[in-house]
Amino acid sequence: MNNKLPFGDEPVLVTGSAGFIGFHVSRALLSSGFRVVGMDNLNDYYDPALKLARLELLHSFPNFTFNKISLENREEMRLIFEKNSFQWVIHLAAQAGVRYSLVNPHAYTESNLTGFLNILEGCRQAKTKHLVFASSSSVYGGNTKMPFSVQDGVDHPLSLYGATKRANELMAHSYSYLFQIPSTGLRFFTVYGPWGRPDMALFLFTRSILQGKAIQIFNHGNMQRDFTYIDDIVEGILRIAANIPSGDDSWSSEQPSPESSSAPYRIYNIGNHQPVALTTLISLLEQELGKKSEREFLPMQAGDVPATFADVESLAQDTGFYPKTPIQEGIKQFVRWYLSFYKV
Repeated sequence: MNNKLPFGDEPVLVTGSAGFIGFHVSRALLSSGFRVVGMDNLNDYYDPALKLARLELLHSFPNFTFNKISLENREEMRLIFEKNSFQWVIHLAAQAGVRYSLVNPHAYTESNLTGFLNILEGCRQAKTKHLVFASSSSVYGGNTKMPFSVQDGVDHPLSLYGATKRANELMAHSYSYLFQIPSTGLRFFTVYGPWGRPDMALFLFTRSILQGKAIQIFNHGNMQRDFTYIDDIVEGILRIAANIPSGDDSWSSEQPSPESSSAPYRIYNIGNHQPVALTTLISLLEQELGKKSEREFLPMQAGDVPATFADVESLAQDTGFYPKTPIQEGIKQFVRWYLSFYKV
């Protein structure tokens, strides 16, 4: 973990602290002695028992406090910022998932748009020193040029989820420009690892293999993902948190670069920059579980993209960090956790 974090004795607000990434970030900060104020609404998008198990671990640290709050609750959000005047905010809470946005679109506008506005307003009132927020590789939408670069335009989202994440980037920029709030958006690429989300492919595949059920593989198996191990995501987030943006003097309004600005604002990809075929992932899972899968090949799902591939040169240039965990090691660590946690 980066030892040059600037937080000192000031509390760090981590939203989504009972979620997959938020839990790992909170635990890393707490393990290094920093104070963390966690926030989550503990909704039932997936099994709340898993969220409560994560929280139980975080509560073992004396420097952790937790608040059950929904982002869209304007008054509660105002009060928590007023009480704590957070100088450091790592915003990881959101309504996640591409396919679920076809079923319950209002959950995305409430959490990801209204909720994010409440975060921005809190940061404005507190004069926050740095807001780091989660975006997603889903913003690349209809782009097909590989690898996906932060210098590319991202104006063709293929899902409402991706559209809300792109909206977050634009909202954050406007607040950075208007109120000089240093803000950094991080486009995560298919995060996986221990304590992961049960709605993600790795979790679903593992459960199906162990139960002897067929794995559903979309686009007839022609899918690639830039699977990024959770430890690399955490390292990237914390390095970025210590790298407070300022206005880019070389930014040109005549040829505007999407990744930076004259305002204190930046965008980065965090991915393993090594796409892996879904069928390769399944084969590695079979190897670790010692059991073959049954496979059901299906057409592409609405909102999905056939491949993701992150260009992380900007991240490496500004932080000296490349995500590097091999997929074989990441799968091994996930399976070890899964078998232990679920007592298989």
